[in-house]
Amino acid sequence: MTDHYSSSTDSANTQYSAESIKHYEAVFGQDFVSPGGQEMAIELIKALDLQPGSRVLDVGCGLGGCAFTMARDFNLYVDGIDLSENMIERARKKCNEYGLRSKVNLSLGNCLDLEAGPTYHGIFSRDVFLHIHDKKRLFNNIKKALLAGGKILFTDYCCGAKPWSNEFTAYVNSRGYQLNTVAQYTQILEDAGFQITSAEDATDRFIDILKAELKKIATLEFNPPEIALLADSWQSKIDRASQGDHRWGIFQAHL
Repeated sequence: MTDHYSSSTDSANTQYSAESIKHYEAVFGQDFVSPGGQEMAIELIKALDLQPGSRVLDVGCGLGGCAFTMARDFNLYVDGIDLSENMIERARKKCNEYGLRSKVNLSLGNCLDLEAGPTYHGIFSRDVFLHIHDKKRLFNNIKKALLAGGKILFTDYCCGAKPWSNEFTAYVNSRGYQLNTVAQYTQILEDAGFQITSAEDATDRFIDILKAELKKIATLEFNPPEIALLADSWQSKIDRASQGDHRWGIFQAHL
């Protein structure tokens, strides 16, 4: 789930094959690959609280669902970047179909390679930064891309304090994640020069979303092995989050 911003384009494309995109959209909704789909996206975009006409960078934009929502429902101008060629290609086609090319620009790109000067009023991201080990470089790049007073809002996988269970350690290592506690993330943002607006451990909310999506999976018109594989994946996420090692954070900060 939302594992689409890994360290290379090849791995991003392996994770997001046409088949896996089909599965994610069936659970999250058309054009979405992140927990809570459009409903959660709208809630978070409202919280970002940008004036109409503002410019936003959507880091790890995936299939473009959040970018389209920002442009269509909030009158924002959005640049979206992602490492998955599969998703960017599909998102561009949808952008054309929706008539949003004047407001949404989608491109293959890595946020660690951002070279933009102060450009954006806001930066938005959903469960992407867990793949990026060099958090200092990440947030320094983001800071440089923001205009004075610019805002950042992102959700991300987080963790409880170590020691972790053997199972969770194996899971994190197998995915190559770099996870932080909510408190550690707060310190990272402050060290980069951000003023914290809020740093929320939203794990209970995450579990509720996962449980609702698990119920939806049982109703999908896929073959039984596909349903079983998806259900097992979602139940594993619920179990990890319920046991306390796997956390979910929602962060807002500004310059």
